[in-house]
Amino acid sequence: MAAPTDLPKMTYRFLGRSGLQVSVISLGGWLTYGGHVDEEKTFACMKAAYDSGVNFFDCAEEYAGGKSEEAMGKAIKKFGWKRNDLVISTKLYWGQAFGDNPVNNRGLSRKHIIEGMAGSLARLGLEYVDVVYAHRPDRQTPMEEVVRAFNHLITTGRAFYWGTSGWSADEPAYNMLDRRRVEREYAHLYREVGLGLTVYSPLKQGILSGKYRDGIPAGSRFAQEQVDFIAGYWKRTDKDTWDAVVQQVNQLQPIADELGVKLSHLALAWVLKNPNVSSAITGASSPEQVYENVRAVGVVDKLTPEILKNIDQILGNKPPAITARF
Repeated sequence: MAAPTDLPKMTYRFLGRSGLQVSVISLGGWLTYGGHVDEEKTFACMKAAYDSGVNFFDCAEEYAGGKSEEAMGKAIKKFGWKRNDLVISTKLYWGQAFGDNPVNNRGLSRKHIIEGMAGSLARLGLEYVDVVYAHRPDRQTPMEEVVRAFNHLITTGRAFYWGTSGWSADEPAYNMLDRRRVEREYAHLYREVGLGLTVYSPLKQGILSGKYRDGIPAGSRFAQEQVDFIAGYWKRTDKDTWDAVVQQVNQLQPIADELGVKLSHLALAWVLKNPNVSSAITGASSPEQVYENVRAVGVVDKLTPEILKNIDQILGNKPPAITARF
């Protein structure tokens, strides 16, 4: 299946102050590849992304017990893509699926970082990844040990860069409904250390796509109650809370209609409008979803200050500006 000819041209941004450039739309394997999306659909989604200009693909040792890494690695090999054309990232922390004793197979000890990286590379079928993330903070391991271990991966050529994911100081979930941390709490990090964000859940697990306007369709993400994450979500979230979020999202539909775009395009473009976002990691279970995500690139310039102000008024969650610190 060839990519549609009317897709906007992909744009690329530097990852923070590094020289690495990533597509503003990237493709991740959380809850999908190696899991409830079969191998052939995984291949189709990755090819659709690649053909659309996506160069950044993200996974983790934890995703589907390592199957996500395996599926992505197989796709790279199947299509014969040049390694230097790709930016591949993975994350280390939860590796207990790969040993009989979980004690040293999770966390950020030097032992697990180095052994976990070796396992990830074997599953991916690659000699190195471009970016490796510490998937969660490890309060039991000294920070010096963590930093030295990740630096060792870089000096030995198994990764080019390392970063953090899901850390309390810089957790990068970012979307119209979850914005305080990115827009307020990290503000000084952009200025002082050149932090670049690869944000996850830009559509709030699909809620901001508008697909739940009239209920939960069969086959949609929140209907997949056999998935641990979804089952846990429904244990934490009651119907009133869910309905309130959906109603708030529905209020954004007139703005999307005014621009002549889908609500999902508006939501993704809103995330990309933030210059501190290097890439928005999206999920997709079909090539069509990949193409829909890519179309958001063509909407970014339509978000005028007036449109953004209208969105802020509807959501009522814009964080207050940070005053100068002396």
